[in-house]
Amino acid sequence: MKVVNQLSAGGIVYKKKRKSSPENEKLWLICQHSQHKGWVFPKGLVGDHNLNEAVEQAALREVQEEGGVEAKIVHPQPIITNYQFKWKDQLIKKTVHYFLMEYISGDPKDHDWEMTDAKFVNEDQVRKTLSYESDREAFGKVLELKI
Repeated sequence: MKVVNQLSAGGIVYKKKRKSSPENEKLWLICQHSQHKGWVFPKGLVGDHNLNEAVEQAALREVQEEGGVEAKIVHPQPIITNYQFKWKDQLIKKTVHYFLMEYISGDPKDHDWEMTDAKFVNEDQVRKTLSYESDREAFGKVLELKI
């Protein structure tokens, strides 16, 4: 079986419920993938549009494409996850760099075709809805950042 290494980047995006909300009153962006139907954070391949694309640029682009929103990176160190899956006759080994981001503007309904849904939900709903352990672990690490 052929092994393929892939580098992806994305965002774990929050917005405050209200401008005057305490820090713990945040909503988080999650997306439902159109192919495998899993609930995930927005992410995608680094360099699939521009070979010289920086990981941070790819993360911001993917949040806009898959999540329908513009965001800014608020913590420079990414949360890095690794997982693998079989696709056709290949073993895909994926490394994902998730950046903590704060929502700036836009509507999750404006997501691209790769997602069937995108929405902001509270912390408890994120934990209950995410489909993959690697995303749940990344979310736990983001919550430890005390932003």
